[in-house]
Amino acid sequence: MTMGSAMDKGKGHANEAMGHAKQAAGKMAGSKKLEAEGKAQEMKGEAQKAMGKAKDTAKKAAHH
Repeated sequence: MTMGSAMDKGKGHANEAMGHAKQAAGKMAGSKKLEAEGKAQEMKGEAQKAMGKAKDTAKKAAHH
């Protein structure tokens, strides 16, 4: 695993967690804006994790 992929995955997990929290807070407060921000942040986290996995796959393929 490369440092770049680990960082992407770590940031992805953090963004997903924050996104979930924002969505929950938005639902409790009745704020559609906060819910939408949370969903966007969660999706950003998913993309970051996917990027990290892709980097790992590319590095493994380069070594074979």
